[in-house]
Amino acid sequence: MKIIKFLVSTILAVGLTYTLNRPWGSIPALGRFFSPFEGFLSNGESKTSLPPSDLKIEGLKDEVTVVFDDNRIPHVFANNDEDLYFAQGYLVAKDRLWQMEFYTMAAAGRLSEIVGARAVELDRHSRRLGMSATAKEIAKQLNSNPIAKSVLEAYSAGVNAYIKQVAYKDLPVEYKILGYQPEEWSPYKTILMLQNMRNTLNSGSSDYRMSNVMAKYGEDVVKELFPDYPVIESPIIPEGTKWEFTPVPVPSVPSPAVENAGVAFNLAIPEPRPEIGSNNWAVHGDKSATGLPILANDPHLQLTLPSIWYQIQLTSPNVNVYGACLPGTPGVTIGFNKDVAWGVTNTHTDIMDFYQIKFKDKSMKEYWYNGAWKPTTMRIEEISVKGMPTVKDTIFSTHHGPILYNEGQNPTDKGIPTAHAMRWIANELIATDLMTFYYLNRAKNYTDYRKALTYYVAPAQNFIFASNENDIAITPNGKFPLKWKGQGKFVLDGTNPAHDWQGWIPTEHNPTVKNPARKFVSSANQFPTDQTYPYYLGWRYASHERASQINRRLSAMEKATVDSLRSVQNDNTNLEAKRILPEIFKVLDTDPAVSKDAIYQTVRKWNMKNDADEVGATIYEEWVVALRRAIWEDDFKLEDKENKVPMLYPTNDVTWNMIKTKPNALWFDDVTTKDKQETLADMLKKSFKATSDSLTKNYGPMNAKTWAWAVVKSTDINHLVPFFKSFSRLDLHVGGGGKIVNAITRSTGPSWRMVVQLDKGWPKAYGVYPGGQSGNIGSPFYDNMVDTWAKGELNELLFMKSKDEKNPRISATMKIKP
Repeated sequence: MKIIKFLVSTILAVGLTYTLNRPWGSIPALGRFFSPFEGFLSNGESKTSLPPSDLKIEGLKDEVTVVFDDNRIPHVFANNDEDLYFAQGYLVAKDRLWQMEFYTMAAAGRLSEIVGARAVELDRHSRRLGMSATAKEIAKQLNSNPIAKSVLEAYSAGVNAYIKQVAYKDLPVEYKILGYQPEEWSPYKTILMLQNMRNTLNSGSSDYRMSNVMAKYGEDVVKELFPDYPVIESPIIPEGTKWEFTPVPVPSVPSPAVENAGVAFNLAIPEPRPEIGSNNWAVHGDKSATGLPILANDPHLQLTLPSIWYQIQLTSPNVNVYGACLPGTPGVTIGFNKDVAWGVTNTHTDIMDFYQIKFKDKSMKEYWYNGAWKPTTMRIEEISVKGMPTVKDTIFSTHHGPILYNEGQNPTDKGIPTAHAMRWIANELIATDLMTFYYLNRAKNYTDYRKALTYYVAPAQNFIFASNENDIAITPNGKFPLKWKGQGKFVLDGTNPAHDWQGWIPTEHNPTVKNPARKFVSSANQFPTDQTYPYYLGWRYASHERASQINRRLSAMEKATVDSLRSVQNDNTNLEAKRILPEIFKVLDTDPAVSKDAIYQTVRKWNMKNDADEVGATIYEEWVVALRRAIWEDDFKLEDKENKVPMLYPTNDVTWNMIKTKPNALWFDDVTTKDKQETLADMLKKSFKATSDSLTKNYGPMNAKTWAWAVVKSTDINHLVPFFKSFSRLDLHVGGGGKIVNAITRSTGPSWRMVVQLDKGWPKAYGVYPGGQSGNIGSPFYDNMVDTWAKGELNELLFMKSKDEKNPRISATMKIKP
């Protein structure tokens, strides 16, 4: 009996050991994960835990000193550039290794290897976009750019030095939960990081939706409701600025410009994301209290933990720079040095176009172009799926680019598929973006700034600049295709060479302004120029409200200080509400059934600021969404499941202008109701009732606590893996909104706020992001800056002159020796 019990116990122990020490599908090996010695519990870290004072790492040429401040931000002092970037790679990997690799896996279409089948379609889309294939080709070109090659190889060596020495117990907990190990880093992976940012900022298209609008309504309606320039705008380059160049010839508009005006499309292409924007501005010394410029920047991106950005100071005999970098990329992306400061916002230029392709037969091996059959190219992608068989995907490409999805499309009568190829700036094989930041990090003046911008390709950005020589400037910058007016607004004809991109706008012709008469420069993703600019850049940019409010504040500002500019970053004025609510009140104030309603009275008395505790902001923001839906959904369905012909609504600018100037427009009629013709008043009342009913249903009867804007908006900073809710910061009590200068929405917002005061001696700078330096959820530096960010405050940034500088904020010093 004892033998039987022993055997049973042994079998159970062996079985349990086997079960707990191997992965099962997408479930990791639980035994190791729960181990008290190396599992998730070992990721705990106290605020008093300090980096080692001495460290030896193979691969350095000389000793590197790293000084850590009270936010655990590293200040790196190296004797040469190779060691500087090696140390940066090592330090960023130590804090953010999992995040870096996750971004590259997403860009390469490899998330299925980590999370299983749920990511297959996302991976398929990423691979069809071609980010990984392009990154590999760009990496091959590094031999022609010795500086970029040296920087990337040194950075990669630093990352790999950390990977080589890190024990399983010290790995980020995400590796343990998801059950995989980090891979070797390489310059290719850094390029993938940049491709991932190109995808975030410059992908998405409404071409096919606009083609559907044209097919249904024709050119006159398109001109009326989808104009190429808005009614109200405050462009980045001030109106009336003279262009200091002679334009190159612009391609003439072919006839017809829209080849498939009667064809409906339903492509599975994401819409552009207007919430992915940013603000930046700089005031000239004539407007500042110090007599020298002050620059501010707050890029708006998805709010995530770990934070998108990583703060660092990099110092060698050739550079001393501080700012925010993207984990996985060397140098500083947004920041300052002793003499200059710079920042970026997204330009939203149209650099992704789709071409309808005519194939010879269902094999898709040939397509018709310029009067002849041309061969396609083909590659087979193999998507490894955790716990499941490999998925294969065949990707065809034309000279335009890869063929993407064609969801909802039917083959022709002969069984020949209809497909669409994509031309996208991110797939241009040009490997110089890194050099822009390399030279900006070392810039001393305006001339250096202009030189640095010549290397930049994508994603197109509005580069703002200020120097202690009292220069300010801004340049919407990138590599812009030379297009005929309106090219890319609709799906293009892949058989017609006139629909191809016809070259590039010369870099020196990109819009720019230096020291304008108004004494400030700014951008908020609006149109780059007025209508005198001789080249076509696109038709759809962020609406003017953030830009107009920034410009109003800066125009009125005198003796500006750092705190003045910080207050602009936190401005919650709702300029859109100021534009449209007076027109709405004119109509509804005369209707007793509405005007006496308590909810209506609340928004009627609202101060038109999206502050956290404002109930009026909640009512307004819900109401305008319902109002646009009431006016446009019957005519321009966003999701047409029945006929599979999705369209898009006219912009808010067009809608509000129509309410003000054309209150009797037929577009206010709901065509789904046959027994009456609705008016503007009907739409206003219908949408107001829908808003009241929805808010009451979801939040109970109106009261100041449950209907407060911060409560209803419910801003979350989610972990990069959305279902890791315990690693997130949820329901932050913050105001703002998508069209507010303080552009905090439910899930996006200022990912890094920075204000830099230039000086002839040493600059003063302030900044914060909604997270912390560490990617370790068990670290007190994982999210320690969130509360400061939520309050709209900034931390003073410690910009050191030398490694021997004394400062009470220094918490530790580490010597790294070869």
